[in-house]
Amino acid sequence: MKRTIAVTVLAATMLSSCVSKKKYVALEDELSDTRSTLQKTQVEKEEIEAKYARIEERVADYNAKINSLRAENDSKMEMNDLTVMSNNNKEKMRATISKMDQEKVAGAKTLEDSINLAISYNLKNNISEGADDEDIDITVDETVVMINVSDKLLFGSGSYRVSKDAQPLLKKLAEVINSEPAMEVMIEGHTDDRTMVEESYLKDNWDLSVRRATAIVRLLQNKYDVAPEKLIAAGRSSYQPLVDNTSKENRAKNRRTRIVIIPNLDKFFAMLESE
Repeated sequence: MKRTIAVTVLAATMLSSCVSKKKYVALEDELSDTRSTLQKTQVEKEEIEAKYARIEERVADYNAKINSLRAENDSKMEMNDLTVMSNNNKEKMRATISKMDQEKVAGAKTLEDSINLAISYNLKNNISEGADDEDIDITVDETVVMINVSDKLLFGSGSYRVSKDAQPLLKKLAEVINSEPAMEVMIEGHTDDRTMVEESYLKDNWDLSVRRATAIVRLLQNKYDVAPEKLIAAGRSSYQPLVDNTSKENRAKNRRTRIVIIPNLDKFFAMLESE
């Protein structure tokens, strides 16, 4: 009986050992497959990352090229805005330049410089009727026209009442403004740095500069029919001087009204034609 039991136990033990080994081998095979799959997945992942990195590099390169072309195109367009002219406008410019002081013309380095000189010359001749040459200065910067008018032509000392001598200038200026619906004009009053007389009706140079600018704007609107929505009045007091306020002559230069005209390109080129 004991011998039978022992044989049975031995057989059960051997059977149990055999099943465990099979499971172990199966688990080992499964682990090996998992490792193989993992390795394969890792390789695929690295390949995908490498492809993605190459794609990103190409996209960055394309973006750089696009930005470069866009900047180049913007530069060309900006240049073309000022320099692409009809033959008719070129002839007008040459005709104007031929009348100018050739020393000034010699300072023009580019076509844009020549256009600006010609427009400044024509505008000055058209609007400065009866005024001394030194009382009006016209400059052009990227199609923005800036006209500096001495206050001795426009106002009495310390006053914001517009002089009768200024009427021809303002009339001509209004004609220029009214010739272009889209044009905007800013009138800026500028003073020297002297303080107001005590108990004056003017508070300070801010007050004087603003009143002078609005006086010009009102005349342009009420007497010369300039649309008010095209006008801007601004006072700069003494804080934008042309020169240091160190002498009587310098203070006279700083007392001025600046007229800033922003025309569209067609009207800008139209200014090449003198009347």
